[in-house]
Amino acid sequence: MIVLWRETTEPRRAGFAVSRQIRGAVRRNRARRRLREAYRATRGTAPTHTALVIIGRAGALREPFSALTAELRGALAAIPGPRP
Repeated sequence: MIVLWRETTEPRRAGFAVSRQIRGAVRRNRARRRLREAYRATRGTAPTHTALVIIGRAGALREPFSALTAELRGALAAIPGPRP
């Protein structure tokens, strides 16, 4: 997973993208849904005024959900800025 971010003056927002290296629309959509749900569980750790793009890789389908959530929580915590 790759997390890109940028500071903004607007409230926090997130976008999700999954590489076409994951073959099949059903599998890409499943990976996107898993990333979205992991973000919902961890969004409190992200700074308040950021725009995020979370890019999923094939590991988003293979990893257990708890590991996916922990990885995203660590990535969001590494972003500098004020927290809610």
